Amino acid sequence: MTSLAKDRTQHRIDRQAAPTLRNWDDRTGLRGERVDSESVVDCGWGRLIFAHTFVDNQRLAEAICDEPPKQRNIALYIKDPHVVLSLRPQELFLDPSHTYRLWLYNYRSSRVRPKGFRIRRMQDETDTQAVGQLLASRGMVPVDPDFLSKQISSRVLTHFVAEDIAEQRVIGTVMGVDHERAFDDPENGASLWALAVDAQATHPGIGRALTSFLADHFAARGRDFMDLSVMHDNEAVIGLYDKMGFQRIPVFCIKKKNAINEPLYVGSDSRADKLNPYARIIVDEARRRGITVNLLDPENGYFSLRVGARSIVCRESLSELTTAIAMSRCDDKKVTVRRLRGDGLYVPASQLAGAEEDNRAFLREYGIIVVKPVKGEQGNGVSVGIATEADMQSAIEAARRVCDEVMLEAYLEGQDLRIIVIDGKVVAAAIRKPAEVVGNGTATVAELIEKQSRRREAATGGESRIPVDDETRRCLRRAGVEFDTVPEEGHVIRVRDTANLHTGGTMHDVTDRLHRALTDAAERAARSLNIPVVGLDMIVEAPDKPTYWIIEANERPGLANHEPQPTAERFVDLLFPQTATTRQDS
Repeated sequence: MTSLAKDRTQHRIDRQAAPTLRNWDDRTGLRGERVDSESVVDCGWGRLIFAHTFVDNQRLAEAICDEPPKQRNIALYIKDPHVVLSLRPQELFLDPSHTYRLWLYNYRSSRVRPKGFRIRRMQDETDTQAVGQLLASRGMVPVDPDFLSKQISSRVLTHFVAEDIAEQRVIGTVMGVDHERAFDDPENGASLWALAVDAQATHPGIGRALTSFLADHFAARGRDFMDLSVMHDNEAVIGLYDKMGFQRIPVFCIKKKNAINEPLYVGSDSRADKLNPYARIIVDEARRRGITVNLLDPENGYFSLRVGARSIVCRESLSELTTAIAMSRCDDKKVTVRRLRGDGLYVPASQLAGAEEDNRAFLREYGIIVVKPVKGEQGNGVSVGIATEADMQSAIEAARRVCDEVMLEAYLEGQDLRIIVIDGKVVAAAIRKPAEVVGNGTATVAELIEKQSRRREAATGGESRIPVDDETRRCLRRAGVEFDTVPEEGHVIRVRDTANLHTGGTMHDVTDRLHRALTDAAERAARSLNIPVVGLDMIVEAPDKPTYWIIEANERPGLANHEPQPTAERFVDLLFPQTATTRQDS
């Protein structure tokens, strides 16, 4: 080994033994080199402030507080956090995140190849639009696609995306910052930011693959380490980083107190923590506007909102503005169908299940049918794609366990579309897809279902899970597999026919692609039912084509399922129009 190689190896060993930032006085690095002073990198979601390049703590505090509207500044590598906080105690707070470091000189890239998706650089306007939407959908600060477009060839910021190979759509993204190029970092480091994975993606390991790919990228550039921040209580992610070889280091971060960061510095509300995602998204929006929130029964989603003398009780997206008549029309599917058909809207052929001969006649006429309880929600008791008398009878019995009255409905080929209408206007639309698992050549169908259920639960706050019941068994039998079957790698198996989110389905935003005929039909249906907030389920040829059939109307649609569309914002606008922050088109 040469003398230079020995020196470099010993230097790395010394730094691994004490992975802290040392000797930053007068902006002098570990190697005695000068660094660029007061280094700040615009990341689109806010400014990344390298605190150790600031000599004056007062100027550092000012830089953190100089925050662009609707963005979030982050100051990292702070030498004296207590001093900086003392300078602006009403404006700044210590971020409750841990910093982890991956030493790249002894890092070994994962030998597990991504399955069903590829990792590549962000390339064009289509990618930048998808990345912006993905960040917003995951509750992160959205980034202007125009900003991202300007960063495609940047040497400081690097954006990678995970792309679903079959669907050719972006399902994950990560951003890296090269410290060496940002401020001539004497420690020769880099960092990872804005890691996001599509909540609807079915492929496992997307986040880990993006992290590994970025680490490989910085290792190839000759960087010595890659840092990242993670919330202190995110045990699952911390466990993953531990397995990948990351080490926690004593580095602190300061942020500005703002509406985006509020949950990080106001403390946990034990009652609010009991709200499900559908109530929480509305409560959070109301609090951002200064609206008084009273949690009445958080376990069941009840709360009241008050502005001045006006108070409105809600259960998730169902409010006192929805009349009992409108609610009853949506609750009873046979009434919904009659009402919409009478107003000239397209609905599928249907009849109530009754005498066996009448049921058989309906099945013979339409060949394939849907069986559903007349009253019910979240896909309970619904069976799709029924083609035999035996399956029909079993499906009717399952539906009757939910409601005494059962509806038989003609099965229609097409895509399952959910449209949200608030105050007479379409706000969001999403294609719903049934639960599927993808074989890896080693796991059984039962194991794949369990793993996919865990991913769906994590992505939806516990609201989505694939049931293991007779309907799942029927779907598996039709696919020619059993729970103990080990599918080949890449083999896709549909394990449910219903696309309901609560039974493991996924939702994919198509609001910007919605055909005008579908928008008009949804808004007409809301007027027909005389309901201010409604989720309409349709079978469509495609979201950008005019053909449709309305199959259900939901008086309490889940608004959290449609991020990044502004469903909660428009809902609160409806309740308290004087608090609206954005003027809506007439």
